[in-house]
Amino acid sequence: MAGQKNGLDDRIDVYVIVNLSKAQPGRPAAESPALTARAMEEDPTMNALEHQLDYPFKDTLPEPGHAFEVTPGVFWLRMPLPFALDHINLWLLRDEIDGQQGWTVVDCGITSDTIKANWEQVFDTLLDGLPVLRVIVTHCHPDHIGLAHWICAGGDKQRWDVRLWMTLGEYMQARVMAAGDGSNAGGAGAARHFARHGLSDEASLDKLRNRTSYYSNLVPAVPGQYRRMREGQSIVIGGKTWRVVTGFGHSPEHCALHNEADGVLISGDMVLPRISTNVSVFDMEPEGNPLALYLESLGRYEVMAEDTLVLPSHGKPFRGVRTRIGQLREHHDARLAEVREACAEKPRSAADIVPLMFKRQLDIHQMTFAMGEALAHLHLLWLAGEFKRTLDADGVIRFAP
Repeated sequence: MAGQKNGLDDRIDVYVIVNLSKAQPGRPAAESPALTARAMEEDPTMNALEHQLDYPFKDTLPEPGHAFEVTPGVFWLRMPLPFALDHINLWLLRDEIDGQQGWTVVDCGITSDTIKANWEQVFDTLLDGLPVLRVIVTHCHPDHIGLAHWICAGGDKQRWDVRLWMTLGEYMQARVMAAGDGSNAGGAGAARHFARHGLSDEASLDKLRNRTSYYSNLVPAVPGQYRRMREGQSIVIGGKTWRVVTGFGHSPEHCALHNEADGVLISGDMVLPRISTNVSVFDMEPEGNPLALYLESLGRYEVMAEDTLVLPSHGKPFRGVRTRIGQLREHHDARLAEVREACAEKPRSAADIVPLMFKRQLDIHQMTFAMGEALAHLHLLWLAGEFKRTLDADGVIRFAP
């Protein structure tokens, strides 16, 4: 098993969009009780909020195609992604099903030749000659499910044929998006949706209309059969009991896995250490309230022990789950306060809110998620009765108290 030392990359992709590298408004970094000048000097790649968390493996990062054992029988894989968010963490758990020794895979990476080659190295060198017995996918986003069909079929050498495990909501959403003519991030429906919320640049809208194969390029197939996972379900993996913890807002029915006895949480994208999970309103559910669902879902993790070892899909494993959830709640409270203040001045569209929430230049891919996130904050206030929305003469929806 091999690992490497490296600083945590500060770049992000807007699929999980919000960088928390700056202090919250009104809460300067120097006021953080866990932050000291010496600590910042020792690791300048870490931000103020990260210093409130504990990273037990320090700067260890597994090389692609290698693994690092984070707790007995649980191995950390790290695969590259061709995005600004340039990696995904995947998990390999020693297992036994029906008397057969083997492995359970949790999450897969996108479909790419590079990631396939890394997985082939894992299959050939790290499995002790044992097969994969099942593939668990936390949710339907391409970096998690993209290679599920290929891994279930045993890779290029077709070594085994095993079942995909997912929640119903995630499996069906993946099937719909893989089979459709676009996705929430592109196609004619996405262009109409974002135009209705203030995106007026015709070149950007044209790019959206023509962006119909984004999902299917990364997820070319989804297995035709699966095994359903449900909230509260107990799954025995390698003699250990893992409880399914579903979450909402980031995706339809996200599945995390909690081993309470050993104090381990495979959190997927619901709880990340450095960035905040993207929570967006897209064209498939144009009146959705995903931020309210996400904030409600965080309560399921707040009851877990503070010293739980959190294994996230992006960033490094950490301890301090309750602290991190408190940071996330404060972050969204601050964004909602900004939205309230802006809309009190005059009615605002989602496009008007984007530059208030995201200060950097965004390409069209990032803009779709930034607008979705801005709209999620507006919808929380609208559906709570704080805001009213109007469809103005220019065909744009705006929000105001």
